[in-house]
Amino acid sequence: MIENIFNLDLLSQRFMDITEIFSVIFIGLVISLFIFWVYTKTYKGVMYSSSFVVTLVLMCLITSLIVYSVATNFLLTLGMVGALSIVRFRTVVKEPLDLAYLFWSISVGILTGAAFFTIAVIGSISISIVLFVFAKQNPKDLPYITIVSCDNELAEIKVTELVESQTKKSVIKAKTVTRNNLELTFEIRLKTESTKFVNALLALEGVSNATLVSYNGDYYM
Repeated sequence: MIENIFNLDLLSQRFMDITEIFSVIFIGLVISLFIFWVYTKTYKGVMYSSSFVVTLVLMCLITSLIVYSVATNFLLTLGMVGALSIVRFRTVVKEPLDLAYLFWSISVGILTGAAFFTIAVIGSISISIVLFVFAKQNPKDLPYITIVSCDNELAEIKVTELVESQTKKSVIKAKTVTRNNLELTFEIRLKTESTKFVNALLALEGVSNATLVSYNGDYYM
């Protein structure tokens, strides 16, 4: 029974062609560099992490080599599954879209390692088109948080009236009162991309501080 399961076909390994190995590495490198380029062009932040984009390239190459090696030997497949099952990654991905790029890089590595070059190329081109289409969309109706420090209730009334008149929608999310002043926190939607009304808030009598914070991590003071 055991001899039938672990027969000669399972124990034998496929011949590794040097040309095929270099093809896997080269095509994986080209597509991973393409992923690198798409990431830099579609990134909406000011400064992207250089270590992350290098990780995308290395992740693709490493995955392709692992898959190609595993495909040559059945027992190596079992050992690789056991070894990789104990690996735990603790790095936190800050942006949800970065996770999609990681899966894209890994998927290309799997496809190139399995010699599915056509699927890897066509799939990468299709994904890049989708990313460029969504990257061009610039949503204007972004939520913001406005924090205003007032000296008295009269200033609070003026601040509330100004916020309601200068924004598309405003909701008071919090109000903190101390002996010396009070702090109002509004969730707002801007009518335009201009944030000059924050300067108008600070110009009001009784207002000591005004801050506008966006939900996407950009800060405006």
